[in-house]
Amino acid sequence: MEMRAFFGHDTELNYLFSEVEIDPSRSPFIEERLDVLYTATDLINLKEQIKQLTLGEQTYKVLCLNKRDMNMNKKIEHTERQQLEREIGLLIDGEPDLDNPDCLFGVIYLDGVWYFGPYTKSESVWRKHKDKPQQYSTALNTRIARAVVNIAVPRIENIKVIDPCCGIGTVLIEALSMGISIEGRDINWHVCQGSRKNIAHFGLKGTVTRGPIAEVEDHYDVAIIDLPYNVFTHASMDEQAEILKHARRIADQAVVVAIDTPDNVMEEAGFEIIDRCVAKKQTFLRHIILCR
Repeated sequence: MEMRAFFGHDTELNYLFSEVEIDPSRSPFIEERLDVLYTATDLINLKEQIKQLTLGEQTYKVLCLNKRDMNMNKKIEHTERQQLEREIGLLIDGEPDLDNPDCLFGVIYLDGVWYFGPYTKSESVWRKHKDKPQQYSTALNTRIARAVVNIAVPRIENIKVIDPCCGIGTVLIEALSMGISIEGRDINWHVCQGSRKNIAHFGLKGTVTRGPIAEVEDHYDVAIIDLPYNVFTHASMDEQAEILKHARRIADQAVVVAIDTPDNVMEEAGFEIIDRCVAKKQTFLRHIILCR
């Protein structure tokens, strides 16, 4: 579902071609990105193109990315990958540095074509957010929370977001760490305090206010709503309907996270469901629903 939000389509393969440029560190499911600079159907032609690359005083390193099977493409063994990295590296006009290079380049062979270009490795930022000062057992885990944020906000620029049932701030932390403009809100004073402590713990700055969604007057591009289900707040169906009704009032689009399937309630609130999936946390299921 996150893949569809980012790229407009998904795939069962472990790689994807797209014109859309996404920082791989945004996603807990993307390992790396190759920005294609040169392509060729044979290695000799690719090497001729790479000879054009001039880096001046910048240092560099080349990595062969065929380290696993990718669809019908069998992995290239370690020794052969190292040899390929050396051969290509020697063609670049620059200073090689295997430990701390200014530039990383990747080369990969897929479906009869060689690809070469700048390489970006994903950093698992979300893992750093697992250990919060304030924890609730029913809160979204950080990996799912990060994916939910990406589903709600695939493009960050000029997007205004609200999390009106923010709990301890799991969604807020992931959004703020990606530079997303988001505000948090909750009806419980203790929860708001916990959320603020968690945000500050990671050196982030965000606003968390106390009060029901009914009192929100500003308008937002998107609302992320993890319908309350924890030791402090367990919303009834009527309360869920009220939350969704006001979400429709204050936001153009919403991502709703629920322990059941509130389709009727969402439709009655005026939302149209456009995508969905189910996330599992041990035996606990969460329905993630994108609507507008």
